[in-house]
Amino acid sequence: MNRYQQLKVRGRELVICLPPSYHQSERLYPVAYVQDQGEPFQDSLNYLEHCYASGKLQEVILVGICTKDRNREYTPWPMDALVAGRPAFAGEGRAYVNEVADVIKPWIDSTYRSLSGPEHTAIIGGSFGGLISLFAGYWRPEIFGRIGMLSGSLWYEGVLEYIKEQGALPSGVSLFMSVGRNEGIYKLNAQRSMFPNHLEAYRHWVESGTNEHQLCLIVDPDGTHDPIFMYRKFTDALQWLFTEAAEAAASHALTEPATEPVTEPGAESAAARKLTASGAIAPDGSASPDASVAESGSPRAPAAFSIPGTVTWSLHSELTGRAYRICIAEPMGPPPEGGYPVLYSLDANATFGSLAESIRMQSRTPRGIPPAVVVGIGFDSDSPIASEERFYNYTEYADSRELPARPGGMEWPETGGVAHFLEFIETQLKPRIEEHYPIDRSRQSLFGHSLGGYFALYTLFTRPEAFQRYVAASPSIWWKHHALYTHWENGSARLQEMQPLRELHLYVGREEKPSMVTDARELYACLKPHYHLLKTTYREIEGEGHVSVLPSLFSPLLRIVTAAPETP
Repeated sequence: MNRYQQLKVRGRELVICLPPSYHQSERLYPVAYVQDQGEPFQDSLNYLEHCYASGKLQEVILVGICTKDRNREYTPWPMDALVAGRPAFAGEGRAYVNEVADVIKPWIDSTYRSLSGPEHTAIIGGSFGGLISLFAGYWRPEIFGRIGMLSGSLWYEGVLEYIKEQGALPSGVSLFMSVGRNEGIYKLNAQRSMFPNHLEAYRHWVESGTNEHQLCLIVDPDGTHDPIFMYRKFTDALQWLFTEAAEAAASHALTEPATEPVTEPGAESAAARKLTASGAIAPDGSASPDASVAESGSPRAPAAFSIPGTVTWSLHSELTGRAYRICIAEPMGPPPEGGYPVLYSLDANATFGSLAESIRMQSRTPRGIPPAVVVGIGFDSDSPIASEERFYNYTEYADSRELPARPGGMEWPETGGVAHFLEFIETQLKPRIEEHYPIDRSRQSLFGHSLGGYFALYTLFTRPEAFQRYVAASPSIWWKHHALYTHWENGSARLQEMQPLRELHLYVGREEKPSMVTDARELYACLKPHYHLLKTTYREIEGEGHVSVLPSLFSPLLRIVTAAPETP
């Protein structure tokens, strides 16, 4: 018997790929039913062999199911064509799923040494094939307990509503889902919602009480809707569905009570944390491995804490020659008319986590603040304060004669990258953010602390059109002999052209160095008479120092960011 076979079962063509050890053993094997003639595994046979041989993947019987009409068999209900002149979607998916469950699977189980239970039976596909695989889990959960949805067509009319009506995933069904961040972004039709609909479905399942061991999402930061991205996740799906999900479910069954735990609305489970891990991008631009996928047989390390609804990018600037860690807190609610307000916050290494948790909690309906996008701009460092990067990116050039002596006689780090860093934000970061999120350009805010506060003021005085609201906390006004005053004098005329008025919100801790407090008071005194050019507020925070002032600012900061723009 050959390992690779092509045959027909009641008129349906199948492509069979048996495991390497099949003819040398009497074992029983799990089975994965794969849409589109089994293209996902036929295009990755060598890699599958490697995964089997290296022990990364347990051996599986793979059954490729051929179809002559994807639009008919892979759609759950009828729908009009997206493009005029093209055939409509017939919506005969339920009949197809029943054929696989009631005809093909029984024949496979009677012909090959298969493990027949739902926990050993997967159905996997990409695009429409992924969509119908998901519905197989809904319609026939007693047959298909392992679902692989690779770039599933969740844009299909009514699918998201159906998912929400069903609540949590069916008990005993595990779902591996993957999607590319760039899928559908250039479409003008419903397919544009590919990526956001995946996030919305994932969050719905988590918030509806889906067991944390049932669900895994991997986001490819560069992925488009192409087989090159879809099918390279096929082995990841097999590995998770037949190794990690099974082991986790068994462990859960041994340690948890028989009754399902009750999850309060809005509560987050550990499954939600996987979104951040799988959506992360390493400094070299590659996708970080999902926290839920480990090599077979390797010890499971404790999962790192992460914040639901956040993703991380790495962007490289040709102007500065540096890589930046971009952390994004994605809004849970739909965008308001005109798009989301957005906060660009410096020093993400130190502050992003607190801001992300704050906006997640405070934007909860019905009485929360409006949803907003929070973009943290940080550096490739595990330190909360990346000193050398901060001195370069946040300051204009100053030689040692223009700066005070550093403690211990240390030399000052490289300075002077402020203009290039600002250009990176304006020409590279902002367009990238706006590709992925609908942004209200009339509500863009910039927040910086200490040297970051200096950067915020420098931007306001030299390029006020960049943002509408500026928040400077404990700003380093002392830099380069108080050079900010010169920038104010030279650039204040530009503010006359700004409508509505730009806003500046100054904060400082009352327990900071006296010179920091004095500098902040004097700058406010200088700016206050120019209320016709700039709306300025000033506040000293009692009992707080240079670092401890930060947590006290996050709530007022988010109210500033999400406030409705004033009418000119």
